[in-house]
Amino acid sequence: MKKNRLSSFIDIRNAFFSEVAIGILANTILLLFHAHNFLLEHRPKSTDLTIGHLALIHIVMLLTVAFMATDTFGSQKTWDDIQCKLVVYLYSSMRGLSICVTCLLSVLRAITLSPRNSRLAKFKLRPSHHNLYCTLFLWVFNMFINGFFLLSTIATPNVTSAHLLRVTESCSLRPVIHFLRYVQFVLRTIQDICLLGLMALSSGYMVTLLYRHKRQTQHLQSTKLSPKASPEERATQTILFLMSLFVVMYFLDITVSWFSRMLWDIDSVRMCVQMLVGNGYASISPLVLISTEKRIIKVLRYIWVRWH
Repeated sequence: MKKNRLSSFIDIRNAFFSEVAIGILANTILLLFHAHNFLLEHRPKSTDLTIGHLALIHIVMLLTVAFMATDTFGSQKTWDDIQCKLVVYLYSSMRGLSICVTCLLSVLRAITLSPRNSRLAKFKLRPSHHNLYCTLFLWVFNMFINGFFLLSTIATPNVTSAHLLRVTESCSLRPVIHFLRYVQFVLRTIQDICLLGLMALSSGYMVTLLYRHKRQTQHLQSTKLSPKASPEERATQTILFLMSLFVVMYFLDITVSWFSRMLWDIDSVRMCVQMLVGNGYASISPLVLISTEKRIIKVLRYIWVRWH
């Protein structure tokens, strides 16, 4: 029994570090590509800044969780209170920003796709610095919400207690003032419901526009021809797939986290599974976005050929 459990632990650990390594590499490629487009292209896309920002958030998030994993998997060095608070706070903030920026990306895509006579068309003319203001607000808001973890996270090396929720081998969450816990829960819940609602609305709007466009195309073109999807349609389909992926991973993560909280005392195997699931979106989403960028694929193919 112990041998099987050890084998499962090693397999999940290897899968987790492979996921993190692939995610960091893919997000770095995506960040460099869209940073180049935003800074050097004459007419950058409206989504370049947002996708680059999302990639940066995921890089920081994956690096932070990898650092947490080294402690979870039995590092010799224990952490103090400051290290625990900073790492857990940073990771929680990046997770919150991930859902915010993913929602923003969905809304921007819906605005880009909207027809000229729609109410959303006026937002197309807004300068890019409005996106920067929105991004700054998201950072401040998430840092405020996650301030709860600066109070509740403590270093607990070699300490076991029924009143503590273990995060890593060295860090745990302690019960805090009920009012603060309630405020944090309400704010996080309202944020998630609003953002998921916005994603659903923008995704539904994009699906409706794509359906109308497809019907018009079929009506205008000969039935003998097989019209290819335009770049705008392909980009929209990618964003819709990304939204679906996020929602699936979000609820899967909630399910795993709920079971962990019900059990309260999390062992290493369940903690590995929770980290593996919780960071799936950050690792898979850049691969989805890269697969639609022909220029990135050409560069990667060129590098592959040169190395082989």
